[in-house]
Amino acid sequence: MSQMQTHYNMDQLVLDITTAYVPAPDHVVHHINDLVEAMDYQVLYQTGRPREFDPRAMMKLVLFAYLRGNFSCRRIAQFAEENINAMWLTQEQKPSYRTIARFVVSNEAQEILQSSLDSMVQFLKAHGLIDDVSFIDGTKILANANKYSFVWNKNTIRYDELNRTQAEKLIAEIKQAEAEAFAANQVFDYDHTDEIVARLENRKEELNVEVEATKKVSPNPARQKRRANQGRLGKMKRIKEKRDRHIQEKEILGERNSYSKTDHDATFMHVKEDPMGGEAKPAYNLQIATSNQFVTGYAIFQNPSDIRTLVPFIRDLAAHDALGHTIVADAGYGSEIGYRTIEDEFEGHTALIPYGTMLKENSRKWRSDDSKVMNWAYHELDDYYEDPRGVRFNFHRYVKQVDAYGDERQFKEYQAEDKDENGKTIPAALTKGGRRRQIKVNPSWEYFKAQMRERLSEPKNAMIYAQRQIDAETVFGNLKAYLGFKRFTVRGIKKVKNQIGFALMALNMKKMAEVRRSSSFIFEIQGQKSGQVRKSRRFSNLAIIFEGFCHAPEAGLEDF
Repeated sequence: MSQMQTHYNMDQLVLDITTAYVPAPDHVVHHINDLVEAMDYQVLYQTGRPREFDPRAMMKLVLFAYLRGNFSCRRIAQFAEENINAMWLTQEQKPSYRTIARFVVSNEAQEILQSSLDSMVQFLKAHGLIDDVSFIDGTKILANANKYSFVWNKNTIRYDELNRTQAEKLIAEIKQAEAEAFAANQVFDYDHTDEIVARLENRKEELNVEVEATKKVSPNPARQKRRANQGRLGKMKRIKEKRDRHIQEKEILGERNSYSKTDHDATFMHVKEDPMGGEAKPAYNLQIATSNQFVTGYAIFQNPSDIRTLVPFIRDLAAHDALGHTIVADAGYGSEIGYRTIEDEFEGHTALIPYGTMLKENSRKWRSDDSKVMNWAYHELDDYYEDPRGVRFNFHRYVKQVDAYGDERQFKEYQAEDKDENGKTIPAALTKGGRRRQIKVNPSWEYFKAQMRERLSEPKNAMIYAQRQIDAETVFGNLKAYLGFKRFTVRGIKKVKNQIGFALMALNMKKMAEVRRSSSFIFEIQGQKSGQVRKSRRFSNLAIIFEGFCHAPEAGLEDF
């Protein structure tokens, strides 16, 4: 008996119903669905006109699309039409790419992401899924900007000085040629180019009237004056345009050394994706805090150096109650300001952050280097140093130094004894120029260095620090390799923060799905009817887990 062939007819009349497909029980879309459904969105519908697309459906769609490596709004719109799991999440709603783009960069989306992350951190703490440790690390992610659209701070200053020199010469020429229009006691300089251009414009009108009145005179002196005035006016306008451009560039630069003409918030940095390590590219500095490979906090910075990001980042983590009592970071974050801030502002927290030269100081080459003050003999009672040649350096005075960022450091200055007991000059105590040798020692910095060496020498702390590479680097690997997120598709630091927030939340959902599949975690919930306490199967119902765990912001979403 032959098998009956399935009847296939695309033209058959069918009734339109929502997607009847249900994903597998352990599929990540269930986590995304339960997370978003646990949020309280009632406040969003109190005022304003009804929205064409439910914000919950938009949130689910974007999170799932990012988890599948779709970051373009056009691709997300296509993803909503073609992926059956996405159709199940949105119940076949098909927003346009413009609607998705407005949602991703909206202020309310950022508030939802931050609120969800804060609640997730508290939930993970309560159920022992993360440790009381914050592993901090950073990476550079390329901006959505052109490669050669750089504006360098040094060039802006140099070009502005050249422009100023040209302006001063031209102003002197104008004052000499137009003595009638410019009073001798009138002050005009580079900062008054607007007034000079206006005065030359008025002078041009006066010369036009004079030329018209003497148009039959040949040769006409007024016409020659007008021609010379027109040339000087054109030069001054170009100087004014350059000056205005340089002022604008300095305002955009702020304290940075560069920015991109395409994305003014992006700074040129060296990124790991460049195998030759050559040209700097427009990028943002992403800083994350992780625990058990869950992202517990993140921030976007414009400066390429990690050492300047530690203090503002841990303050932000503390403000959201996401800072662990043990703070772990690599040697790129070690600084006196960072150590002092943690000790003064975060009592009870322990920093496991080596300083930059910590490994080198343990090497034989460093310890045998006589030029290093740390290798000299120090006599604490009389407060003096003695170098390997027997020259004594006595305390001279305290010196205060302020760096380019306004941070203050206190140094102790020591001077060499240049006379022996017989009053003769000690050659080893003098420089080549014949002056007394001096050294500066920062007691505070030496104290923190000794503290870090002692902490990291303990086996327990050494094991925690060794976990940093496994914990934080895995998140970056998943972000760049698994998701393929190596470049932003939006411009501006606020929009960039939104986009990376969706990507990191998607990674948390991926991690949660892995925990659900592999963990035997059991928790207690309250029965709905009888009120008795019962135990659930391992993450069998994530809606129960996330209930009361995520909260929407108080403000309503913008119209999509």
